[in-house]
Amino acid sequence: MTQPDVTIVGGGLVGLSLAALLRESGLHIALLESDTLPRWPAPLGDRPFAPRVSALSPASQRILHRCGAWEGITARRATPYRHMHVWDGEGTGSIHFSAAELRVHELGHIVENDVVRSALTRCIESAPNIQVIEGARLDRAAPEARGLRLHLTGAKSLSTQLLVGADGARSRVRDLAGMRIRQWSYGQRAIVTTVRTDEPHSETAWQRFEAGAPLALLPLTAASGDDHFASVVWSLPDNRADAALALGDDEFDQSLSGAFEYRLGRIRAVDRRYSFPLQQCHALRYVVPRVALIGDAAHSIHPLAGQGVNLGLLDAAVLAEEILQGQARGLAPGALAALQRYQRRRQSHNLSLMAAMEGLYRTFGLESLPLQWLRNRGLDLVDQWSPLKNWLSAQATGLQPPAMGGSTKIAHQDP
Repeated sequence: MTQPDVTIVGGGLVGLSLAALLRESGLHIALLESDTLPRWPAPLGDRPFAPRVSALSPASQRILHRCGAWEGITARRATPYRHMHVWDGEGTGSIHFSAAELRVHELGHIVENDVVRSALTRCIESAPNIQVIEGARLDRAAPEARGLRLHLTGAKSLSTQLLVGADGARSRVRDLAGMRIRQWSYGQRAIVTTVRTDEPHSETAWQRFEAGAPLALLPLTAASGDDHFASVVWSLPDNRADAALALGDDEFDQSLSGAFEYRLGRIRAVDRRYSFPLQQCHALRYVVPRVALIGDAAHSIHPLAGQGVNLGLLDAAVLAEEILQGQARGLAPGALAALQRYQRRRQSHNLSLMAAMEGLYRTFGLESLPLQWLRNRGLDLVDQWSPLKNWLSAQATGLQPPAMGGSTKIAHQDP
């Protein structure tokens, strides 16, 4: 396939999802991945958990079902969570969210990223209109009569009508297209690892806020039913992160258990520790003629609320919808009118959520005692006021809060 209609750069969750959403479009799709894609068997049994996981919302579950991947994901390994407990580590305020309050089965699923990628890979490899090119890196791009000429490393080239950057926060596509960004560093790194706890996780996602050091424990359940595992995301200032990474296993376990206030008893790390720097990044434009950005290439946010992947999957769903609607009107995949509709629908939503997450991060960074008291009092009031609490749940899950006497439904403002 030397002249694909759409070329997607990046074989992460978001890029693979876009390819899968277009698998029945009749368009010729090329997906370029610089590495090899994971191909995990189903089921995984008690194979060790991978370090990178995502908290997939019900809205993301619906998108992955449309991709044809959700059954493959649950056949491999996915852990539903039905509760979410958030508290202030420097006070007494807390909020508890429950699936029962929203009248749904679960608030979301914790899934290893490579489990999702493996299921999506299986979907697109069977599609005759999609070609996966592994070990391919985009070198440069140049305009031509009907689109763009893409030059790959190794003297290969493609002609395409639409180039989609799904290649992460350091997007090569974004750089080649000259698309400007706003970004800043939090001066923090996120430490991720898998741990085992004395007490079962009780199908609960746990989040403890401390000034400059939010800590999340996300539930993981082995195929055997063992529910004493969790994925840790611990965001620390750079100097504290270096110190935590340098600790021996016993010292790290003790430090982590104390930071989590022994809510699940003693915590014991079972995997090596990884870390990555944290920064906020947002593209001023998501589209230019024949080029579109999705996922982290367009925006990246602090992981404290676990919404990055969910926003990216919504990007993929909306872009796929606009491409298909444009196709029905006789427009080329790279038509600027369709791309601008995608940008209008997604940029404002992403900006509003990013602003909310930034406000949350700053609020919990306040160390003044009066402000801490107000923050804790506010958490308790929100926990007691069902309408606001349900609205917050809706923002995190993509669900509409239940009406009086009604049932909770999937929100329809985005696919």
